Amino acid sequence: MQLSKSDYMLFLKHPAWLWLKKHDKNKLPPVDANTQAIFDAGHTFENMAEQLFTTHHKLGFNNYDEYLSLPHKTLEAISDGHKTILQGRFEAESITCICDVIEFVDTKTIDLYEIKSSTKVKIEHYYDLSFQKTVLEKLGYIVRNISVIHVNNKFIKNGPIKIEELTTITDVTEEVKKLSHTTDGYIKKALEVMKSLKRPDISPIYCRLGSLNEWIAIYKTLTDVGENSIYDLYLINVPLISKLLSSNVNKLIEIPDNFQLQEKQKRQLQALKAQKPIIDLTKIQKYLSNLEYPLYFLDYETLASVIPYFDGLKPYQQLPFQYSLHIIDKPNGKLKHYEYLHQTNDNPAVPLLNSLIDQIGTHGTILTWNMSFEKKCNILLGKYNPDYNKVIDNINSRIDDLMIPFSEGYYIDSRFRGSASLKNVLPVLIPSLSYKDLTISEGGSAQRVWMEIILENKKINQKEQILQDLLTYCKLDTLAMVEIHKYLVNLI
Repeated sequence: MQLSKSDYMLFLKHPAWLWLKKHDKNKLPPVDANTQAIFDAGHTFENMAEQLFTTHHKLGFNNYDEYLSLPHKTLEAISDGHKTILQGRFEAESITCICDVIEFVDTKTIDLYEIKSSTKVKIEHYYDLSFQKTVLEKLGYIVRNISVIHVNNKFIKNGPIKIEELTTITDVTEEVKKLSHTTDGYIKKALEVMKSLKRPDISPIYCRLGSLNEWIAIYKTLTDVGENSIYDLYLINVPLISKLLSSNVNKLIEIPDNFQLQEKQKRQLQALKAQKPIIDLTKIQKYLSNLEYPLYFLDYETLASVIPYFDGLKPYQQLPFQYSLHIIDKPNGKLKHYEYLHQTNDNPAVPLLNSLIDQIGTHGTILTWNMSFEKKCNILLGKYNPDYNKVIDNINSRIDDLMIPFSEGYYIDSRFRGSASLKNVLPVLIPSLSYKDLTISEGGSAQRVWMEIILENKKINQKEQILQDLLTYCKLDTLAMVEIHKYLVNLI
């Protein structure tokens, strides 16, 4: 067995993750469509960033046979005198890596680049590059300078994209070199794990590099932790898990009352131990009394991409392409619904805002869930519609957040698992409304499929059904808010 760079990074996330990949990969979840879309976006950015190197020789592979032959092709490219090689593969003993970019300073001295579609350098990038550096040095190369090419988060699209403006090159030579000894030790341990017939301890206490939530989902499929385990604690982290396990605490109900926790974690435990919701009717009544009819329940779905589609956008900036709007003009009044879904391959900002202004009125509270998101969207819409700046200011001044009774602890239910997310609150309070049977059931999927069918002209034969699915999903978001508001009103 060879230890590849991706294998090594899995080991760093959790040793058992690497072992499962090599010995029992059916226990690992498949890559879902949203994750694959993130990978694809990264590859798109990588292909663009490669344009920074005007003269280069690109290798890479499309299948396993080509992967196996890649080290030989890399040596051939070096022998042929190519100074800049993209996607070359190097093997040294039992370790191997594919380098995004290497530039030869002389026959043995190399500058090493890694291309990442993030907007900043992350700690895992240091470990990634340290592994590559180790492979290259075992082959006798001297790695001089090490850099990460990543997204410039200050870039704003204005006409054709210039790759020099979209990217930032950050030198990480010193940070990577400091990891040399650590990397040698980790490689040795990773090789031992990979070759062992015994699965390593799967406990989440061995998670690193921000992998905890992903690993807990896998962990729960590997062992029966039961309901209300400590892994269901809101915002759980590795040090807290270690502290709880060392105190022989495995269930939430076993956590002592004096255990040091965050406020939202305390609320979760308080409600669980009370075995009933904890409700502050006075605070809920005060919150509701500040709402002014007509009530508008608003939700956006947005596009975002590492490489902006439209002028005026930054990488990953969220721009609405759809909204749902439910309206109640007075207490116990008739419910009305309006919606907009952009269906052409152009900037949705102007027609969407024009539609919204026609329907949202000039007075009355606008309720959203996590209002900072909608407010940011409105500010961006205002940049595309400067004549409506006063209207945007009016809309944002009227926005209130229906999440507040739950995020501030006016209504606490252990079944929320400490979260005030709409997806956590709705099934507890309004079980008759559910996202489970929807084809599109969360915002990431809505964003992905809309961009595929409208901006990328994919899935043409499914377009009408997808558009209907988008309308159904977004409508449920605002209907959910309507019903939760009604639930709170009925409490008092």
